[in-house]
Amino acid sequence: MDPLDSSVSHRNESEGGDGRAPWARFSSWLECVCVVTFDLELGQAIELVYPHDVKLTEKEKTSICYLSFPDSYSGCLGDTQFSFRLRQSVGRRGPWFGEDSYNRDAPITLQRELAHFCGYVYFRQVKDTSVKRGYFQKSLVLVSRLPYSHLFHTLLQIIAPEYFEKLEPCLEAVCNEIDQWPSPVPGLTLNLPVMGVVLQVGRRHIDHIISQTDSYAFFLQNLLPAPTVLPTIHEQDLFKCFQSVLIHLQMLWELMLLGEPVVVMAPSPTVSSETVLALVSSIAPLKYCCDHRPYFTIHDSEFREYTTRTQAPPNVILGVTNPFFVKTFQCWPHIVRLGELKMSGDLPKQVKVKKLAKLKTLDTKPGIYTAYKTFLHKDKILIKRLLKGIQRKRPSEVQSAILRRHLLELTQSFIIPLERYLASLMPLQRSVTPWKTPPQIRPFSQEEFMGTLEHAGPQLTSVLKGDWMGLYRRFFRSPNFDGWYRLRHREMTQKLECLHLEVVCDADLLGWTKDKSEVEIVDLILKLREKLMKARRQQLPVKEGVLEKLEGYIQTIIGSLPEDLQTVLHKH
Repeated sequence: MDPLDSSVSHRNESEGGDGRAPWARFSSWLECVCVVTFDLELGQAIELVYPHDVKLTEKEKTSICYLSFPDSYSGCLGDTQFSFRLRQSVGRRGPWFGEDSYNRDAPITLQRELAHFCGYVYFRQVKDTSVKRGYFQKSLVLVSRLPYSHLFHTLLQIIAPEYFEKLEPCLEAVCNEIDQWPSPVPGLTLNLPVMGVVLQVGRRHIDHIISQTDSYAFFLQNLLPAPTVLPTIHEQDLFKCFQSVLIHLQMLWELMLLGEPVVVMAPSPTVSSETVLALVSSIAPLKYCCDHRPYFTIHDSEFREYTTRTQAPPNVILGVTNPFFVKTFQCWPHIVRLGELKMSGDLPKQVKVKKLAKLKTLDTKPGIYTAYKTFLHKDKILIKRLLKGIQRKRPSEVQSAILRRHLLELTQSFIIPLERYLASLMPLQRSVTPWKTPPQIRPFSQEEFMGTLEHAGPQLTSVLKGDWMGLYRRFFRSPNFDGWYRLRHREMTQKLECLHLEVVCDADLLGWTKDKSEVEIVDLILKLREKLMKARRQQLPVKEGVLEKLEGYIQTIIGSLPEDLQTVLHKH
């Protein structure tokens, strides 16, 4: 099927009166669009929320207001783009809450947030003598549950300059265009028209390079103007984010893997948010199961929760710009202080690892303030390759691809032994029989797993030396292990359920009922119905036709019973 036809077919459904709710397609991409301005009496204030019927709680509105402006220490003049993430109010049920069909098919890094909003900000601050304060200050904010940072920041670059000139009518037109977009579908190439531009998005393999010449001819046949191809919808420029900490990449990867509390102090919200998102993505395809805030302020509703000294710092990574945080976070174990990028000759100057005791003053120098000792040795070959790339003027996107591949392979080397061991806990397929409940998955034994590492450990796929066993033991105590194990265990349980359903469908159920009492037959029918409802409710990935076959068996068995029992069973 032509992937470009998807938007056309969706639009035809809409024009045909498909009965969908107002703003349904818009809501599959965005929660709302907010305009935040500076009011002399109120401070930051929401000027506009679109669509108008979107319900944000007062707490959410306040958070969006404060997170949409750089703090006064950043000194951001002109246009600034950055991201934030905020916790949704308790009890909120958005239009996509509980709708897991997208998340079931999406890779972990692209899954929809269920308890948080992602905010994508385009802030403008320019001199304006007509304003009392002498400056025009306003932010256009896209609020979404999708972590599509690159797509939404590209979208803002198109619509924000126009909005600041033409105001609300422009915004209304853009929102109506977004409401015509096809819903996001993992793996499908989509065309997203907005303001005369067509953004073409789709999942890309890490090393897939698009031939602009070939694609241009292909697109031209389908759409004019030719789409602007986005090679990624969510990835950061890793090299740009990490170029001053390249020699400490191994340490940062381990801190993310272990879910350690980390504060990133940056000179601007842009650097802060990009660095936090890059760090979180560094352990992909493993899901980062801790909280992360790309931009965090003293006005944040979780400020007290995250800065209390009466308990250990939480498992969270915070991006901040206010120097006040130097004092506030002195008790945190890992602080990455970034400054403006400085060059040493033609190479970016690398920050040093420093003792936490030196983190005392507001003018603290850039560095990584921690007492952490890495379990694994640095990959000196990677560092040399990247530094040589800088000298040879290698493009940043190529440097980022090298970094991303290294981090991906490192994470996979760490996870593969865990995946291999977990697969061994699965019951044998021949032990799944139609007349018994599915067998249990064996419990995860840390010591048994550690015993497998000598012959099937990460050394099979990684050249890095070090204390891999120590890293695994520390990982077992982290939220990331808990999240990984829960997800995999649920998938294995569902796989067992699917196998059991298939075995039941292949069994001679009618033959089994011939010498059974009515009570036993009714009990079988109720159990089969329960399995059928559970499979549909959980959207189990069973083979095609299995559920229909089971439904047919149930009806056939009911038909073999006396009429009075048939009537009762059909009613219930």
